[in-house]
Amino acid sequence: MNRTGVRPSPIFLIIVAVAVIGGVLLTLDSPNAADAGALMLVLGGWGVSLCVHEFCHAIVAYRGGDYAVRSKGYLTLDIRRYTDPVFSIVLPLLLLAVGGIPLPGGAVWINHGALRDRKVESFVSLAGPLSNLVFGVVLIWADRLFVPLTDSLFGLSSVLMYLALLQIFAFVINILPIPGLDGWGAIEPWMSHEARRFGMTVRPWAPLVLFAILIGLPSVGGRVFDGMKQILAWLGGSPLLADFGQQIFFFWRH
Repeated sequence: MNRTGVRPSPIFLIIVAVAVIGGVLLTLDSPNAADAGALMLVLGGWGVSLCVHEFCHAIVAYRGGDYAVRSKGYLTLDIRRYTDPVFSIVLPLLLLAVGGIPLPGGAVWINHGALRDRKVESFVSLAGPLSNLVFGVVLIWADRLFVPLTDSLFGLSSVLMYLALLQIFAFVINILPIPGLDGWGAIEPWMSHEARRFGMTVRPWAPLVLFAILIGLPSVGGRVFDGMKQILAWLGGSPLLADFGQQIFFFWRH
């Protein structure tokens, strides 16, 4: 593979820098710096995970036979390449900032006819959410192993754990067998023609209905988040720290 096709774009590196700067601000003894740092770390970290999520779809597709993904720029981690900038980038980040719901954002257009077989098609769909799970586990253990729980680093540790919780949320939601989500894409190659046609019909609005329920019915959304926190604990994370991180992130609600 030509390495220029997989070189990280400057835009991706800027998003990484935003997240890193946010983490640094969280270590400063300043409430204003902490507020800005929480916003930058969570939104920047989510932007990074979105790029990695879509890159994983694309790299598996490339290895599986769809070589056009390189010419489309999907292997550059450039967030601008992942479909519409408003509905794929701005809207998910806005929902995350306002409602704390990590709506799946970008997408890559895969030529399924170029893929070798149905197993590859399934793995192309699963690669994205699996990247969220891996990212979440990495955040959990980086937090636990490398961020000592001191007063000066409490904010950083809490926000990192909250970001890990969001990654787990993204993984679980994305693998649901609902048209428009990756879980459906994983089983779609094995479905009948009629089932596929049904999926194509409801694909544009099915995920939005799901997220409208999660946001519009707090009791349902609350139970879902409780389940995500349980998974976080199973993976070695701290739901209590994640709660503190969520409070720090939503500083404007206090």
